[in-house]
Amino acid sequence: MDETVKEHILVVDDDDGLRSLLEQYLTTNGFEVSLAANGVAMDEVLQSVKPDLVILDQMMPGEDGLSIARRLRGNAHMPIIMLSARGEDIDRIVGLEVGADDYLAKPFNPRELLARIRAVLRRKQDAIATEQPATGNMVRFGDFELDLDAQRLSKAGVEVSLTSAEFTILQIFTSHPNRVLSRDQLMDMLKGYDRDPFDRSIDVRVTRLRRKIEVNPAEPAYIRTVWGQGYLFAPKGIAK
Repeated sequence: MDETVKEHILVVDDDDGLRSLLEQYLTTNGFEVSLAANGVAMDEVLQSVKPDLVILDQMMPGEDGLSIARRLRGNAHMPIIMLSARGEDIDRIVGLEVGADDYLAKPFNPRELLARIRAVLRRKQDAIATEQPATGNMVRFGDFELDLDAQRLSKAGVEVSLTSAEFTILQIFTSHPNRVLSRDQLMDMLKGYDRDPFDRSIDVRVTRLRRKIEVNPAEPAYIRTVWGQGYLFAPKGIAK
């Protein structure tokens, strides 16, 4: 008897046909699947199910996907892949800004969605297994403490809400202090699928993270931009 625990995917989309298709496809590929047609139905599902990942349609009647993502983004253990019939860069950036871990334009190949699901779940599982600094499972910088086991960031004892994507990139930075990391290196460390060379999702995630850890995000002390090279994390801050 196979007692392997299957990862659970929650699909939130008002398209009945797409929900049915994804349920069949993801089930065939080894996932447990729950379905919801809107935010109200999703809230009912979440009362009894703790999904490993949410697939969320951006454009739905009633509460839209962006509003739902804002509500969910405080749960760092529930990554989000956002779907949208609008594939413009600005829509994708907005989706990432509100806390989505990835964004896929409709129509899409189910195999590509599957690859992205696996990449996001792998990042979630690999975050703690990635190279850690010598201080162990608790990383301290400034007034912050990053608990790598609990995937929790706190400032002066008060928890700072991070999405899965924000935690992962902060964990990477703290594992490579005082070292310039290029966008390509960060993408490789995130262990995702192949990306477009003009993909700016790393910049969006860094911007989001700066808003949460920097006193002045316009003049960051911890995550410094090294023009033409990438980003450098300075645990002690950057002297003004």
